[in-house]
Amino acid sequence: MAPLRDLLRTAEDLAAVLVVAALSILPLAELLGREVAGTGVPGSIPLVQHLTLWITFLGAGLAARADLLLALSTGEFMSETWQRRAKALTSALAVGITGCLAFASAQLVSVDYRYGGTVAWGVPVWLFSAIMPIGFALIAVRLIRHGSRGSKGRSLVALGLLIPAALGFLFDTPGTVIMWTAGCALLLAMALGMPIYAVIGGAALLFFWHEGTPISAVPGETYRLSTESMLPAIPLFTVAGYILAEGGASRRLLRLFSALLGWLPGGVAVVTTLVLAFFTPLTGASGITILAMGGVLLPMLMKARFQKRDSLGLVTVSGSIGVLFPPSLPVILYAFYAELDLARLFVAGLLPGVLLVIVVAGWGAWKGWRGEALRTPFRLRELYTASWEAKWEILLPLLILAGIFGGFATLVEAAALTVFYAVVIECFVHREVSLPRDIPRIVVESAVMVGGFMIILGVALGFTNFLVIARIPMHALEWIQQFIQSPYLFLLAVNIVLIVAGALMDIYSAIIVIVPMIAPMAAAYGVDSIHLGVIFLANLQLGYITPPVGVNLFLSAYRFKEPLVHIYGSTLAYFFILLAAVLFITYVPALTLWLPQVILD
Repeated sequence: MAPLRDLLRTAEDLAAVLVVAALSILPLAELLGREVAGTGVPGSIPLVQHLTLWITFLGAGLAARADLLLALSTGEFMSETWQRRAKALTSALAVGITGCLAFASAQLVSVDYRYGGTVAWGVPVWLFSAIMPIGFALIAVRLIRHGSRGSKGRSLVALGLLIPAALGFLFDTPGTVIMWTAGCALLLAMALGMPIYAVIGGAALLFFWHEGTPISAVPGETYRLSTESMLPAIPLFTVAGYILAEGGASRRLLRLFSALLGWLPGGVAVVTTLVLAFFTPLTGASGITILAMGGVLLPMLMKARFQKRDSLGLVTVSGSIGVLFPPSLPVILYAFYAELDLARLFVAGLLPGVLLVIVVAGWGAWKGWRGEALRTPFRLRELYTASWEAKWEILLPLLILAGIFGGFATLVEAAALTVFYAVVIECFVHREVSLPRDIPRIVVESAVMVGGFMIILGVALGFTNFLVIARIPMHALEWIQQFIQSPYLFLLAVNIVLIVAGALMDIYSAIIVIVPMIAPMAAAYGVDSIHLGVIFLANLQLGYITPPVGVNLFLSAYRFKEPLVHIYGSTLAYFFILLAAVLFITYVPALTLWLPQVILD
């Protein structure tokens, strides 16, 4: 059994590396061919889009293998015994839902096999869609494996596969009582830590079953991942960010910002905020920067005589502070999901993003100044040396902006160029990352993150499709307008809802679930769609540090081995400061809309 498992592990890792390599090379070939020969590579664009479907399910399988599928972190509040019981219960339910999704996906592949055409280069459609039932099946197997420690417990978890079969045998279509019961069970399972993709996928299956629609409609919508031109940029930017984080880019930027601003009162706090704000957009705005760089930044702050409490709070909050800056994946996903101009949304987020950085860095610097924190003397020679050492990292944002906004490359091509740039810098210029030894491992690690949230996006496409068909957003709007007439009160309600949502789910899930509901409402109240996007993302950034389950709070407690209550206390002042900044962004739309009008109109 073990050799077979090792062989499967190796095959998965190799497949992920090959898919990412193809995702990177094809857009570069398209860009080079267009610029040099005046024509791109025929069929490369649909191939890249369909490979996005593959990396989604390969990555989700890798995430399930490592037991890292995205879920609420509420298990921290239960005893170890109850954590095991909750894990087994939610895993059983997730196995049943995932088994349904695998079966429905197989039905879709069967149709593609009989009637589907080709994508490009003679490759049939069914060969790409086949990854869906395979991926869901692998996830189900791994949910069983991680659901319980012993073979007896795993057998009980596996019985979850019988839940949908039993329901289908007993009920042709579920009535109101069954719908409410199943819906409450899904919400309870989510609160107990069931993977979020299973919650959303289960809701989608439930609603389509209730309407008498074949459940293959859910994977049918998931297949749309392979038809969207913007989505391949997400795995590519993630890979580039992981490569840079693995190399010495953070160390070089830390030296540069220290030489530039370390002489200020509390300057080390400013340096910390800027370094993390630089890396957050490159690593997916997931708080992963806390894990990657917290071990360097926290000792640096304490060495400069910052209080430990203040240092913990600053690193925890700054771990997601750059969410509005290019090439932030949440911004890309929001633009895709809300059908907005990505360039305009990025430009609109610049000034609000700078404001958020300023208030965090300013409060940290003030705390350092009050505590008489040490400063780094300003030396022009050190600034020159640090700037020269970090020149390649400094040029990277300019490369991305030039590609996206300058018309030189599409978003996906700019992302592929970023991956190439990161590999060249870290493997051949600085030589801190080995191409044959380190890059495959980094690709697999980044694929885990990509799969973890892209699988949520995939099943949520089916869920939101049902919402649109059932006119749920319009009914919700009619209900809200009975109680709220003022757009200012509406925006206040939006802020409250988004902060709570950001505290209860990851930013990607929140975008997928909430945008279809809020966007039509905001339009009815006359709120600019770009302004709404910035409000949305700024609030969800605040949700990262909102008790009780803001994701940065748990990451920080895990990274620094501190009680969760201590982390809550260290971030409380930052929460209220950022809340004031978010409200300012909300009620002063000029801060968001002025720059796009100047630059793009």
